[in-house]
Amino acid sequence: MPPRWSRKPDRNDPDYRKLDDRMNFALHVAIFAAINSGLWFFRVLHSQEGQATVWITTGWLLVLLAHAVFIFAIADYSPSSSSTQPPS
Repeated sequence: MPPRWSRKPDRNDPDYRKLDDRMNFALHVAIFAAINSGLWFFRVLHSQEGQATVWITTGWLLVLLAHAVFIFAIADYSPSSSSTQPPS
């Protein structure tokens, strides 16, 4: 079931940006899991001894961890200053 949003989604809305970034991260994890499980399945099936699968998995895992650190620790979801109204 898709998430419901109580108001019109807007990229300037901090809550919406946070949810959007986390859904993108979940999609990134799902694609990583699907492709890497396939790579390792065929590596085992064909008894390959090459290091390509290890390098691909390690590299992608590092990118995935960097993505996680950005989303959960670095990203600033406070309201942007451009959307605030100047004092009257």
